[in-house]
Amino acid sequence: MTETLAADVPPPVVHRPDLKFLLAHPAHFIALGAGSGLSRAAPGTVGTLWAWAAFVLLQPFMTDLGWAALIGIATLAGWWACTVTARHMRIADSGHIVWDEVVAFWLVLWLVMPTGFWGQLAAFALFRLFDAVKVGPMAWADRTFKGFGPRGGFGILLDDFAAALCTLLVIALWKY
Repeated sequence: MTETLAADVPPPVVHRPDLKFLLAHPAHFIALGAGSGLSRAAPGTVGTLWAWAAFVLLQPFMTDLGWAALIGIATLAGWWACTVTARHMRIADSGHIVWDEVVAFWLVLWLVMPTGFWGQLAAFALFRLFDAVKVGPMAWADRTFKGFGPRGGFGILLDDFAAALCTLLVIALWKY
């Protein structure tokens, strides 16, 4: 039979998601950082800026236990959302998936507080540097967990948590 069923044809690769893609599935909305990942330029940086703004807005209402719970839940939800969104985009780790930056940067900010604007800006700059350069633990995580499915979704998050750890180590060395 020469006819092909529509279900047999895989969807096209989504190189740059749009508003329709963002709203098509709850996982897309989460993984694309509530739309911050739709940025044409530097979506990872825009996602990290969104995380910073959200942190500043939430901080007055949060306790340490609240932050721990939020980051834990956001990590688990993000694992699912990044896995689903990567599969729907047909790209293992699209730069438009920014939930990994959001959760990892929340962790950084939570652990460096209390600090003022300049300390937060230094944390932002270090985190973006480690996330972009992908050396050492970031490169290992990125290489080891690349792919689709739960392992790939975990890998999307893991390299940013490695960048967060490196950021926190540099800040700890600087402070002490």
